[in-house]
Amino acid sequence: MTSIFSSIKILKTTFTGKAELYWLSFFRLLNYSLLTIFLLPFQVVILSFFPCKALFLTTFHHKAASKVLGLQIKVDGSPTKTTKALFVANHMSYFDIIAIGSILPGRFIAKQELSTWPVFGILAKLTRTIFICRSSSSALKQVRMIEKLLFKSERLILFPEGTSSDGKKVLPFKPSLFEAPIQADAIVQPLTIRYEKINGMPVDRRSKPLLAWYGDMELLPHLWQSLSVGTITIKVVFHEPIKAVVFNNRKKLANHCQKIISLELEKPTE
Repeated sequence: MTSIFSSIKILKTTFTGKAELYWLSFFRLLNYSLLTIFLLPFQVVILSFFPCKALFLTTFHHKAASKVLGLQIKVDGSPTKTTKALFVANHMSYFDIIAIGSILPGRFIAKQELSTWPVFGILAKLTRTIFICRSSSSALKQVRMIEKLLFKSERLILFPEGTSSDGKKVLPFKPSLFEAPIQADAIVQPLTIRYEKINGMPVDRRSKPLLAWYGDMELLPHLWQSLSVGTITIKVVFHEPIKAVVFNNRKKLANHCQKIISLELEKPTE
């Protein structure tokens, strides 16, 4: 009889826990949706009449979203004050964009396919995301486009891995777009994104898949799971800015940035 009551208690606890996680995901997603819908008309008006001011509202949206989604953002270092700058970072989660966007006003560079995604594509366009084609035949055209934006003193944000990773290590950087800051005589600043804690406990190899979205993982089920884990502590580390022309070689510049970011990512969580 005692064992039966014990089993019932375990089942009840498990069910209650799952129910709480379900409602946590639901309310976070609901609050994020309401926040986005509320700000949407303002962003449309600003983009129509004051496009140069659009980043202000985008940054505010990311700041508010980080609170709503339970993201605790820590910052080490500071972004360069130079307006003509390319920021490059490692990439393991959709939360990366909110983490960076909440502290760094700038335009993200993303793959062309993202523009066609339901909801996410619309949000990306409203935040003035720059879409690029990855084909080798379009490489020169993409470099020239980024170069022109840098000459206009735009602050751009790039994930040079070209995709998101499992977060255990930094994937090789694709060097083609590093030609743009060299030609534009711009600053390149590497930054490392570290997912350090979940509910105060260090993120390890077992818990990283709860946050890292990569490979053939389905987006919506993974997003729902990530929203239920509790408070996520993300550390964004700004490294020393680099004058791109010093390298005068896109591959060397890409490798140098990758090494800096990798070394920071490999450090143990404090």
